[in-house]
Order: sequence, then C-alpha cells, then structure tokens
Amino acid sequence: MLVEFSLLFIFLALAVLIWKLFFNKSELNVTQTLEEKHRQIIVDINDAMNKLSDRLHNTLSDQEKSQNETFVNVAKTLATIDEAQKKIDGMMTNMVSLQEILGDKRSRGTYGEIQLKELISNIMPPDSYAFQHTFLSGARVDCALFLPEPTGTIGVDSKFPMENYHKMFDQNIAEGDKERAKRQFKLDVRKHITDISSKYIIPNETSDGAVMFIPAEAVFAEIHGHHPDIIKEAMLHRVWLVSPTTLMAVLNTARAVLKDIETKKQVHIIKSELGKLGQEFERFDSRMKKLTDNISQANDNAQKINITSKKITSRFKQIERVQLDDIDEDLLDLDDTLSEKRSDD
Repeated sequence: MLVEFSLLFIFLALAVLIWKLFFNKSELNVTQTLEEKHRQIIVDINDAMNKLSDRLHNTLSDQEKSQNETFVNVAKTLATIDEAQKKIDGMMTNMVSLQEILGDKRSRGTYGEIQLKELISNIMPPDSYAFQHTFLSGARVDCALFLPEPTGTIGVDSKFPMENYHKMFDQNIAEGDKERAKRQFKLDVRKHITDISSKYIIPNETSDGAVMFIPAEAVFAEIHGHHPDIIKEAMLHRVWLVSPTTLMAVLNTARAVLKDIETKKQVHIIKSELGKLGQEFERFDSRMKKLTDNISQANDNAQKINITSKKITSRFKQIERVQLDDIDEDLLDLDDTLSEKRSDD
C-alpha cells in the first residue's frame, strides 16, 4: 500500500513537473509571439506614419504651389484691371474732351469738315473734287464734287445739329424741355436744308441738287427714323441727306461713273491700238506662212540630198568592187605566163 502510494506520489510529481515544463515553454512561445507582433505593429505604425507624413507634405506642397499660382494670377488680373481702369479713365477724359469740343458750334463744324475731307480724299480721284470751293455767286462750300455731265458740279456741306439732339435724350431735364428741344432740332435741320438749297444749287453752274453731310450716324438715323417730314422737305428742296456710311456709297458710285467716262474717252485709242495689233497679226500670219513654205522646201531639199548621197555612196561601192575584180584577173594572167615559161625550159 505504501509502495503504491509512493508510486502515485511520484507519478503526480512527474505530472506536475511535466505540466510546469510545458506551461513555461508555451508561455515563452506566447511571449515571443507577442514581442514579434509588437515589433511588427510598431513597424507598420512607423510605415503608416511615414506614408501619412509624405502625403501630408505633398498635399501641403501642392496647396502651397496652387496658392502661389492663384496669388500670381490674382496679381496679374488686378494689374490688368488696373490697366483697363486707366484706359477707361483715359477714354472718359477723351469723351469729356470730345463732348467739350462738340459742345461748341465752331468745333462741331471743324470736326464735320475734317471727317468729310477724309472720306472724299480716300475715295475720289484728286481732280474730281475741291475743298472750300467758291462759286461765282461768292458762296463757299465745304466740298465741291466735279462729276461729268449731265450731273455736273455738286456742293457738299457739313452740318452737325448736335445741341438740341442731345437735349432730346437728356434724362436730367423735364419732358417739356425735351419736346421743345425736339421742335428746335427739327427747325435747325430745316434751316440747314434751306441754306444749302439756296446757296449751293446755282443754275448753269452746279447740279440741280446738293448734299448735306451729317457726321453723326445717330443724328442721321434719328432724322430718317422719326422725322419723315424733314426727309420730304429735303427732297422738295433737292437736298440729299447723307451720313458717313451713306456718303461712302455715294462716293463709290460717283467714282465708278468717272471711271466709266474715262474708259469711254479712251475707246478711240483702244480701237486704234486694236487696228495696229490686227495689222501686225496679218504680217505675222504672212511671214509665218513663208516660214512654213521655206521649212517645207528645206525638208524636200534635204530629202533629195539624202537620196543623192545614197546614190553616190552606192556608186563608190560599185567602183570599189570593179577594181577588185580587175586586180584578180591580172594575177591569173601572170600565173599562166610563168607556167608556160617553166614548161619551155
């Protein structure tokens, strides 16, 4: 019984010892595994932190670059806006100056004359117009157009009824003042039409009509669009209202007429030159026929010379053959003579 108890005790002691050894080894493996995982986690965390840091750095760099480009673009835009503002200020100054110039009647007249001069001098031939032309009556017109008959000389005068035109559309004045300005505007235009008709339509010196040049397209459009009674009155007085655009069309038509007249004047010269050209062509045709005949005769002569040359060559060959035949017969006779002498000996 004691022995069995001792064996049981030893077995239990061995079991406990084996369990401890196994537990210690498992604990050591677990510890090592945990340490490896800890190290791996630290490595992964460091990698993730590095990647995140790089990404943040790149993002911040891109943002900084984008912000710099934005600032540069904003600076350029501001500079452009500033330059545009300066130009606008300059234009406003010029507009104010132009308004001041056009506000004076004499300045408006000078402006219209300059514009008229530029249009006519750029389109018409130099000898077809004259500025500040004086008629026999003593009246001086801004420009006279010298067109062929039956049109003749046409007076062109510049008128610029701007003062009351601006009042008609001024928002700072009362409606009654606008109406008065409108009536005065029509009176101004009618007076210009009457003056042009009486001064620049002269029997036996000018055409039966004259031209009133209005330098402002807006004024011209206002008259044609809203004041048909003025247009009717101008037609009755044989005064043609034109703007810069319509005057260009009139001048281009006049230039075409002048060109056509000059062409007609040169018709007899053209006919004479065509006659001379026809005579020269007849001479050319006659000489060409002679040359063709000479070429044909030369060709015939060449063919005959070629035939004669062939005959001469053939004769020379026959002569050569005859001489060779004679030489062969002489040699045969000599051989026979020698043979006979040998036989006698």
